[in-house]
Amino acid sequence: MEMSAAVSLANIGLLAGLLFIYGKIYSRTRATFTAGLMFFAAMLVVHNTITVYGYFAMAPLYAEDLMPYFFGISVAELAGISILFKITLI
Repeated sequence: MEMSAAVSLANIGLLAGLLFIYGKIYSRTRATFTAGLMFFAAMLVVHNTITVYGYFAMAPLYAEDLMPYFFGISVAELAGISILFKITLI
């Protein structure tokens, strides 16, 4: 559970970086696409924030057998966000 929460916190960090970069781009271009990317990143921040809260607030309710799946989902999301971050920086 703690590992999944840590990965979700890493997701939040990367998404905050993306929001910063997208904000700078949007302030120069006012492009609708960039505004959409900002909204998408913001919703993922909300998702990961709720996820971290849920892991700690409802930990006793989760079956131990679910933990590897939660971790896998968080790692897959981290991989996707990392690739998006790398592509954004290029």
